[in-house]
Amino acid sequence: MGWGTELWDQYDVIEKHTQSGIDLVERYVKFVKERTEIEQTYAKQLRALTKRYNRRGNKEEQDCKFSSHVSFQEILNELNDYAGQREVIAENMITGICLDLTKHLQELKQERKTHLADAKKAQQNLEASFKHLENIKKRFAKEWAEAEKATQQAEKTEHDLNATKLEVEKAKQHAHARTHIAEECRSDYAAQLQKYNKEQNLFYYSEIPQIYNKLQDMDERRIRRLAEGYCQFSDFEKNVLPIISRCLDGISSAGRKINDKQDSTMFIEQHKSGFERPGDVEFEDYSQGIKSATSDSSLNPPKARGKLWPFGKKNKLAAAEDFSHLPPEQRKKKLHAKIDEITKELQKAQDQSDALVKMKGVYAQNPQMGDPSSLEPQISETTQNIMRLKGELAKYETWLADAVGGEESSNTINNNSRHSVVAAEQFQNIYADCDDEFEDIESPVGHCSALYTFQGNSEGTISIIEGELLSIMEEDKGDGWMRVLRANGEEGYIPSSYVKLSP
Repeated sequence: MGWGTELWDQYDVIEKHTQSGIDLVERYVKFVKERTEIEQTYAKQLRALTKRYNRRGNKEEQDCKFSSHVSFQEILNELNDYAGQREVIAENMITGICLDLTKHLQELKQERKTHLADAKKAQQNLEASFKHLENIKKRFAKEWAEAEKATQQAEKTEHDLNATKLEVEKAKQHAHARTHIAEECRSDYAAQLQKYNKEQNLFYYSEIPQIYNKLQDMDERRIRRLAEGYCQFSDFEKNVLPIISRCLDGISSAGRKINDKQDSTMFIEQHKSGFERPGDVEFEDYSQGIKSATSDSSLNPPKARGKLWPFGKKNKLAAAEDFSHLPPEQRKKKLHAKIDEITKELQKAQDQSDALVKMKGVYAQNPQMGDPSSLEPQISETTQNIMRLKGELAKYETWLADAVGGEESSNTINNNSRHSVVAAEQFQNIYADCDDEFEDIESPVGHCSALYTFQGNSEGTISIIEGELLSIMEEDKGDGWMRVLRANGEEGYIPSSYVKLSP
């Protein structure tokens, strides 16, 4: 069933129905926009909430390793990710529903306007044709009446005995002329009537059905697209449900990770002092040797017992470099951590020194790449830094030995000492090692400068910077690549067209 055949006479109803469908699309777009605003506001509030509670308090609270604190941080992270998924839902609804339906809505409005205009135009053309038919019909009726009147007048004149032959002849000619005109009008009326009937048949059986069927197709496309929008309203949220589910599972997992016993043990390890519990208070007998006037008790009052660690507020001691202001156990932990920190800094400084020495050797063999003497200040500064770190390491190891009484830290100190000795020997012999190493370095076959910047992302290639001077280690063998050496010792292949050979 089609609108063109069943609703051929319902123009006003079709116009109202199609406008109602377009209004529904506009309402749905507005509804989705308000939903996305709610999602965006919700996500924004969740992000603000997680930011407000994320790592609050002082540094000790921020660095807290208790499982309950760590789990709460994980919950905040998962909630932040959850907020991100709400933003994804809002963004997908905006792009997938609102923007798409708004564009479709504009097309529907334009298409509906065109089809309705075509229907009105066809209706107007038919009405104009009918009006023209009515005018011809009226003219035919008028001319036929005039012809009949002229005929009757001619017959009357012919039977009038007083009329002359000329008058009779004239009346007959006039009647004949009017009859001829009436016949022409009759022919015109018949032709126009046939034309109108043809146009009317075309209007009701071809033009209007086609236009209304196009409007029906347009309306059905609107319904299908709106149905897709309804489904997308749910699908966009379903698409992120697996991620949202993982966020919620992460929150549950964070709760299950909490270990009360582990937190208690960690709390003990962090704060146990290592002091021995105080012994019994000795009895002091004042009944012996008491003098009446001036007793020893007045001159030498009994000693007051000092406050014990667990009770009362402790006086805060000034922080000492050797951490002697801390209880024994806490001092040992601080010293261990400091030694580890200095050891890492020492290794980093030694690696930096190795790199500088290698670069100096490269400059010595390839003067065009740089002046070896320009690296001396950096090498000297690095050497001084290494010696300073070794001194600090020895100092803290001595304090650690005092803290543990030479028992627990003996292995640690020996290991660190051996590490320091080995590092010193390596540093002292580094020039000799580098000399042996540079004897095997391949000599460059030429030099070039980079015309363009190249990012070496694939295996075997290196990155170069525009204007950089390079040493050619292997010339182009016809495949468009050459092997070069950079000033920092990095070696690899680059495109031959990216460089200019130096004379």
